[in-house]
Amino acid sequence: MGEQPITIEARGAIEIVSLNRPDRLNAMNEALIRALLEYFTGLAERHAVRVVVLRAEGRAFCAGLDLTGWAPDPTSGPIHQSWRTQRLIAAVMQAMRKCPQPVVAAAQGAACGGGFSLLLASDVRYAAPDLRMNAAYIKIGLGGCDMGASYFLPRLVGSSVAAEYLLTGKSMTADKAAACGLISEIVPPEALLDKALALAGEMLLTSPMGLRLTKDALNLNIDAGSMEHAFALEDRQQVMLGQAGDFAEAKKAFFEKRAPDWKDG
Repeated sequence: MGEQPITIEARGAIEIVSLNRPDRLNAMNEALIRALLEYFTGLAERHAVRVVVLRAEGRAFCAGLDLTGWAPDPTSGPIHQSWRTQRLIAAVMQAMRKCPQPVVAAAQGAACGGGFSLLLASDVRYAAPDLRMNAAYIKIGLGGCDMGASYFLPRLVGSSVAAEYLLTGKSMTADKAAACGLISEIVPPEALLDKALALAGEMLLTSPMGLRLTKDALNLNIDAGSMEHAFALEDRQQVMLGQAGDFAEAKKAFFEKRAPDWKDG
């Protein structure tokens, strides 16, 4: 058998997805991207999985694109081949945002290019002290905006900080990322996974549908056309969830001073 580009470990309703090319600093080859795309796309129908923890083996989270890891297509020219690569990687980031499960990322070392975008597409990010992130495309003659960075980064840190890093390609440290709210916390490397799992465990205390729809509202309201649009979506979700059995169970559990027994309905 060949290399498994990702590994998946189930811990109850949590799945730990690990990038598994440590000898290549988890750089993105075609097998890795296709495995991630298949995994995140498939989550839409897997409601038993409630939270995903995304991490990486070795000393780096993801060093970006593996230029040697994509099979050439002799029937296509360079533009078509480049377009194919771009669209496959972009589809992974889009699938991460569309999947109903929150994605908690735990990252160490280098997170470059597409690796940076994997973190940006996650819902929560924890970092080891040595995390360094960049979108260095502009340093090799390309545009500084790629793999969703021009969409995610300004929304997460504001336009000034995003422009500072995308227009230069310089690296953002964990300290800087924490200061501008891009990561939730800097954690010792040996505690990264436990920190992510602890947060995932807190998420499991919520109702399944409530958790899924909260991620949905957060993502949709980033692009809300107005304050009124955002309130309207929240109102509809709350009215719908208020009629679900889990809401009645939560009220009953509160008065009985016990944890709710969620039925996802």
